Amino acid sequence: MKKVAVIIGSPTDRDTILAAEPYFDYFQIPWELFILSAHRNPDEIIELAASAREKGYGILVGAAGMAAHLAGTLKAHTTLPVIGVPLAGGVSDGLDALLSTVQMPKGVPVATLAIGKAGAINAAVLSAEILALSDASIREKLIRFKKKGCKL
Repeated sequence: MKKVAVIIGSPTDRDTILAAEPYFDYFQIPWELFILSAHRNPDEIIELAASAREKGYGILVGAAGMAAHLAGTLKAHTTLPVIGVPLAGGVSDGLDALLSTVQMPKGVPVATLAIGKAGAINAAVLSAEILALSDASIREKLIRFKKKGCKL
């Protein structure tokens, strides 16, 4: 099974993104958390994105606030699906991060989700939906999840 790499730009983002953990657990999707900033650790971000497929990752999730260049930087260096989760902390409680994440140039798609914990949780669910395209056990869990009103 493919893994999901979840990259946050700062240790202060950890509590927000950990809202996704029960969902990754429910769908039994292996995931790893990395703390790397697009601005402070650009070489490490490039290396992670460029080598992700070979390391068994199927999806990259970039969660960042303020300028929020993390998801776009990941996408610039991979052909894997990238999910962007804008986080609060800047202008209008995350509006700047939302706009930075969603406004990608044509041909460089980032699936941008809601700001904050809802976006983090939806990143886990969207990861499950993507991986379910080739994994019947995840597909069955998604069916049960939907039948329960999208609740764990």
